[in-house]
Amino acid sequence: MNKLYPSAAHALEGLVEDGMTLAVGGFGLCGIPEALIAALRDSGKKNLTAISNNAGVDGFGLGLLLETRQISKMVSSYVGENKEFERQYLAGELQLEFTPQGTLAEKLRAGGAGIPAFYTRTGYGTLVAEGKETRQFNGEWYVMEESLTADIALVKAWKADKAGNLLFRKTARNFNPLAAMAGKVCVVEVEEIVETGELDPDQIHLPGIYVQRIVHNPSPEKRIEKRTVRS
Repeated sequence: MNKLYPSAAHALEGLVEDGMTLAVGGFGLCGIPEALIAALRDSGKKNLTAISNNAGVDGFGLGLLLETRQISKMVSSYVGENKEFERQYLAGELQLEFTPQGTLAEKLRAGGAGIPAFYTRTGYGTLVAEGKETRQFNGEWYVMEESLTADIALVKAWKADKAGNLLFRKTARNFNPLAAMAGKVCVVEVEEIVETGELDPDQIHLPGIYVQRIVHNPSPEKRIEKRTVRS
């Protein structure tokens, strides 16, 4: 099975439809699938639900899809860097499902592992727990959280072999493997592609069984979200 596609647009061809749910990797602007997000914008598909730790920034990342009004709902942990997101949410134009960061990570991991729900102490006694089942274990109260899956996962990896086995770099490893596991179909954007067998099996972060399509993007922009320098 040839998993390599000549461009991000070709990699999304025949996959994306209006109303889909997408799991998008990245942490802030680190490790986001830049080319795939741009191709998704160019597809013009609307009414999308995006599961992602962040909502990008104005003019970059998922912020591109917010500007074109292609996203109708976000499932996120942190959205504080995007003014257009704030405007749409406060105006009632965008749905938001706020999820604690660790809970979001586990919801994706559990979804990818076929676990429908789990209990966590995080959020008990807060707005996060409203309308959810709670249960006591060993004298502590827990909130039941349902897992997350997506129609498509868009992820970014550092290196892949042609079978789709992936290596991630540093912070980009936070949410990308989890998003990949949660998607029924996973499209990955990578900086380097090597022949199958060249990667050390003990070093692979995500096995190729989770990956259906690969697109090569050797020179991503890798924009810095907030540049901090010494005075």
